[in-house]
Amino acid sequence: MLKMIMQRAARITAALGALAVVTVVAGCASSEGLATAPAVSSQRDYNYIIGPGDTINIMVWRNPDLSMSVPVRPDGKLSTALVDELVVQGKTSTQVARDLEQVLSKFVRDPVVTVIVNGFVGPYSEQIRVVGEAAKPQAMPFKNKMTVLDVMIATGGLTDFADGNAARIIRASEGNKQYSVRLKDLIKRGDVSANVEMRPGDILLIPQSLF
Repeated sequence: MLKMIMQRAARITAALGALAVVTVVAGCASSEGLATAPAVSSQRDYNYIIGPGDTINIMVWRNPDLSMSVPVRPDGKLSTALVDELVVQGKTSTQVARDLEQVLSKFVRDPVVTVIVNGFVGPYSEQIRVVGEAAKPQAMPFKNKMTVLDVMIATGGLTDFADGNAARIIRASEGNKQYSVRLKDLIKRGDVSANVEMRPGDILLIPQSLF
C-alpha cells in the first residue's frame, strides 16, 4: 500500500512539473512574439481632448457676468449662464469656445470666448491605464510626449514580483495591437533605449514573475 501511494505521488509531482514548464514556455512565447513598441518621437503633436471631471474656465470678453469656472458633468456636458446644456466631451478647448460663441450670440452681440481647461482628467478613451505588478496601478490622463518611463514614475515603479521585461502595451488606437516593453531593463538597469512613447488609450500590462 505504501509503495502504491508513493508511486501515485510521484506521478502527480511529475504532472505538475510538466504543467509548470508548459505554463512558463507559453508565457515566454506570448511575450517574445510581440513587436517592440515604437521609440520616442519628438515630432508627434497632440491636442488635449476634454472629458468628464475636467474643470473649464470660461472667459467672455467684456461680459464678466458670463465668465465663470464650471465642471464637466459625468455625461460630458456643461451648463453655464444662458447655456442650458452643451456637449464638450471629445472636443478641444478651442472647439468649445467656438460653440459657446455660437450659443451666446443669440443673447450677446459678437461674443468673444476663451476657454482654459484645469483639473485635467480627459475622456476615458484617452486615459493611460496601468494594471498588474506596478507599485500603484492606476488610470491617468495622457500628456503630450508621455513615455513609459513617465508612467512608471507616476505609478511608483515595479513590485518585487514583477516580470518587467515581459510587460506589454495594448494600443487601442491601433485596434488593440500589442507591443513588448522592457521595463526591467529600463528601470533596474537604466537602459534608456527601452523607453518608448505612450499614446492616448494605451494599456500597460505588467505580469507577475513565475519564479
